Amino acid sequence: MFTSPGPLLFQLGPFSLRWYGLLIAVAVLLGLMLSTRLGRRRGIEPAMIADLLPILVLAAVLGARLYYVVLEWRQYQLNWLDALAIWQGGIAIHGALIGGSLAVVVYCRWRKLAFWNLLDVLVPSVALGQAIGRWGNFFNSEAFGLPTDLPWRLFIPAVNRPATFVDEQFFHPTFLYESLWNLAVVALLLTLFQLGSRGRIALPAGALSCIYLISYSLGRFWIEGLRIDPLCLFSTPPFCEGGLRMAQLMSLLLIAAGSIGLICFYRGARRLQSESGPSEPFQGTNP
Repeated sequence: MFTSPGPLLFQLGPFSLRWYGLLIAVAVLLGLMLSTRLGRRRGIEPAMIADLLPILVLAAVLGARLYYVVLEWRQYQLNWLDALAIWQGGIAIHGALIGGSLAVVVYCRWRKLAFWNLLDVLVPSVALGQAIGRWGNFFNSEAFGLPTDLPWRLFIPAVNRPATFVDEQFFHPTFLYESLWNLAVVALLLTLFQLGSRGRIALPAGALSCIYLISYSLGRFWIEGLRIDPLCLFSTPPFCEGGLRMAQLMSLLLIAAGSIGLICFYRGARRLQSESGPSEPFQGTNP
């Protein structure tokens, strides 16, 4: 059974440190280290990754907040200034992915870098950051699933339970499910990256990013079905009756986009190989 010790790591007078903030800092640091190491294998200078990081983090946070506010505007329409109070909670990973991707596009155009080459270096760190960051939901007693009596059930304090389940105590630890799933995605991406770098498999630039979209979205689609606090389209939680769970809809769109991308990248790779001739085998990346 899981029980959160609370959101605060420690407090000293007016200064407090929250678990969520610490986890994000650790995720950013580990992501920088991992992306820098992978970048060297793709010929990307470490300084390029370091310069991109603050831009990427800022764009991801803004995108995550904007995405959430747009879908939950009914909470903010009476006092829209509350939409700026990000410290009160309310962010969405799909908004972070959109904002971060746009930042990478702009950065690549500015520094004249190959977009897909850079994105392939970043996605393992993104998945790792998601795996770490989900534990912030545990400490905040949020983003949990339906009631359950499984041995690994999560205790949720009464103040954090929705009115529909106020008499329930134990819920699915969806934070744990997604954290473990994302760790598996990290392992998959790193394995494919290594095999591609050694020439054991053909891995065109962009293919790894597409595999991330597909693999992450498959897990998110399943896990989102267990959650009781989804962002809904044209309806309200906990079940989005008569509407759509936005995370599941986005997951389906990303799976489709990743699948189409893989087809296009490998078709392009085969075309380059046929044009180069048998004496110049395809090396695993495209221009």
